[in-house]
Amino acid sequence: MPAKSPAGRAAAAILAVVRAIPRGQVAGYGEVARRAGLPGRARLVARILAGNDDPTLPWHRVLRADGRIAFPPDSAGFREQSRRLRAEGVRVENGRARRPRTAADLDALLWAPEER
Repeated sequence: MPAKSPAGRAAAAILAVVRAIPRGQVAGYGEVARRAGLPGRARLVARILAGNDDPTLPWHRVLRADGRIAFPPDSAGFREQSRRLRAEGVRVENGRARRPRTAADLDALLWAPEER
């Protein structure tokens, strides 16, 4: 079996990262690219997802860096992504998914003030 091309390896890495996003969580295009070992390639992530034909891929969990859905607000894609995110318990308001705050590192996690 021939080795995958660099483009094929990049696509496989991106798709693996998208599949690893847990239900009810979201990630930005740039974050997916970094996790796939492709920093600065957010547009490549978008291109790979646009060409996806695997119905089991949780593409809906990938958003813009600011949490906004990338589809135009009046499109079928926007409505479908919003529906899927809400079905997983993600809060979507005005086209933006409200991401839970996460600690940037272990120190931030350990020393953050308690939430009330």
